[in-house]
Amino acid sequence: MLDWLVPQTIGGLTLGGVYALIALGYSLVYGVLRLINFAHGDVYMVGAVVGFWAARGLGWDGTADDRVSPLAMLLMLWISMAACMALGYVIERFGYRPLRRAPRLNSLITAIGVSFLLENVFQLQGVFGASPRTFPETTLPSAAISLGGFKVRYEQIIILFGSILFLLICRHVILKTRVGLGIRATSFHHDYARLMGVNVDRITSMTFMLGSALAAGAGVAVGMYQHQIDPLMGVNAGLKAFTAAVFGGIGSLSGAVLGGFIMGLSETYIGGSSLSDFRDAFAFGLLILILLVRPGGLLGSRAAEKV
Repeated sequence: MLDWLVPQTIGGLTLGGVYALIALGYSLVYGVLRLINFAHGDVYMVGAVVGFWAARGLGWDGTADDRVSPLAMLLMLWISMAACMALGYVIERFGYRPLRRAPRLNSLITAIGVSFLLENVFQLQGVFGASPRTFPETTLPSAAISLGGFKVRYEQIIILFGSILFLLICRHVILKTRVGLGIRATSFHHDYARLMGVNVDRITSMTFMLGSALAAGAGVAVGMYQHQIDPLMGVNAGLKAFTAAVFGGIGSLSGAVLGGFIMGLSETYIGGSSLSDFRDAFAFGLLILILLVRPGGLLGSRAAEKV
């Protein structure tokens, strides 16, 4: 039993870290705008694609035999995060900001439209193509290291600790900086924040940029772990991360992290059992269950609707 449980737990924590990074973006945007940004999963896809393009620009020949150095992989990560921050700004500035005073349904429809736009643009052969592409591997030893008799891949260690590092940086930004203070003030009430001198438009853009950077980090991490990306990879990952955010409490950063790790562990445990065919069904069944039993999520709370 232990031989099965420990590897599944390590894999679940790795996947959970990725879901937590994406779920944080959902919670950040919802906390500020009360908007579910359904294009967020596709920003995660764009992050992986930009990492792929960056690798090609750094000299990677696109074959599985050619590998990139850890320094090149780190550079790919920063390029991807910078590109997705710019994309997040463009989406917020030209997609959502003009609809800020409109009914929320308008913004929701726009988010779905942006999602379809990104998916279809990146499926064009001249952009990326509809077929999956090989993502570069690092020059780190491919063999797993032994940890108490159990095998752990280097990629799993990097992704797990990298995810925790990004989560801590995000927490520091939100709780210890002026930008974070502005985000918290804006999430409480836009008009009150303006009266206190907060530039709500700038804070909203920076929130989108921060969430998009986290999604980009998750995209590069998954590419490094699975060694394959495609223009539709953000559909399932985005929905599962959204489920994780709702499960933990949409709008709660701690809830997003908790929900991401619970989602990753649950999916891995089910995937390694005889019920592996129901792995995806479990995620969406969990979403329905939490909405019925505790709509605010594990760490969330019901808030009075502002009218």
